[in-house]
Amino acid sequence: MTDSKSTLEIHLQPGAKNSEIIGLREGVLWVKVAAPPEKGRANGALIELMAKLLSVPKSDLAIVRGFTSRQKVIAINGLTTEALKEKLTRNVLGKQLPLT
Repeated sequence: MTDSKSTLEIHLQPGAKNSEIIGLREGVLWVKVAAPPEKGRANGALIELMAKLLSVPKSDLAIVRGFTSRQKVIAINGLTTEALKEKLTRNVLGKQLPLT
């Protein structure tokens, strides 16, 4: 069995009213979390939300770039790029952001 790993670019909006996936825009997943951007709370909320969305343990997710930025890249262990695309398509379908 081979280890699989994929990455995902995310635009994060901390301090939102609700935590939710907004949609995909130009290959970037837009996400809102209710947690404030203090002491890593927003990053933790992002990891928790993405673990639920992708049906993977939180321990299989890691922020690899953008710890203090809204623009982040997360790594997902145990999911191929194809499996990641399939899960995102299934779970975010119909939530495309308008291109402005």
